[in-house]
Amino acid sequence: MSKIYIDDVGEGYPLVLVHGYLGSSEMWCNQKDFFSGFCRVISPALPGFGESSDVQSLDSINKMAKFIINEIDAKRIDKFNLLGHSMGGMIVQEITKIAGDRVNKLICFATGSIGEIPGRFETIDETRKKLKKDGVKISFSRVPQKWFVKGDKDKNYYLCENAVKNVSLETADNALIAMKNWSGVDYLKNIKNQTLIVWGDRDTSYNFDQVDTLNKGIANSRLEIFKGCSHNVHLEEPDKFNDLIKSFII
Repeated sequence: MSKIYIDDVGEGYPLVLVHGYLGSSEMWCNQKDFFSGFCRVISPALPGFGESSDVQSLDSINKMAKFIINEIDAKRIDKFNLLGHSMGGMIVQEITKIAGDRVNKLICFATGSIGEIPGRFETIDETRKKLKKDGVKISFSRVPQKWFVKGDKDKNYYLCENAVKNVSLETADNALIAMKNWSGVDYLKNIKNQTLIVWGDRDTSYNFDQVDTLNKGIANSRLEIFKGCSHNVHLEEPDKFNDLIKSFII
């Protein structure tokens, strides 16, 4: 049986990092280096993605959330801070729904409360159709470029290339199905955790309405906007991003 990859570095209060669609544990490298100086940083590669590419993928956000909870349980961790990016932001909302009393502080980064987002650069069905027509190589070179203001010229774009090297069409499609079928909007009012919402003002994957809905729906939340950044703020402005998260969780 193939083994899940889960990085576990540093000591202190746990911070769990959940990557997004076509992501990996490695895409948190700037955060792991920084936060492991004063936190225990847990960063799994979701089944089928990144370093866990040979593990059977999951087709629902709820299953992905339960997978993360099981990994945390296996490490005998009770309470933790929780940060999710993009699809990972949906997963962390679902984790909070299942085990909210264990989440100390919640960070929803470049994400929204629904999977099928009006105003996205294309509908999920269009992405699925292109994936099946063009294949993984073309699709995986096309979508991540939209996550950086500088596209594939960004100095950290190589992390996206590394992440998708061994991802199958089935894994990518399962994740798109999971996002399309997920909605957390009705649960936002039940999130009592102190929450930070982070967004880049040039993000074409999640528009302002999505993060505004999170901010208005979660009572104890605040929204921080990075100007001149797209979907991958943590790779475009890692130092500023890390300082913001540190000031929130410490």
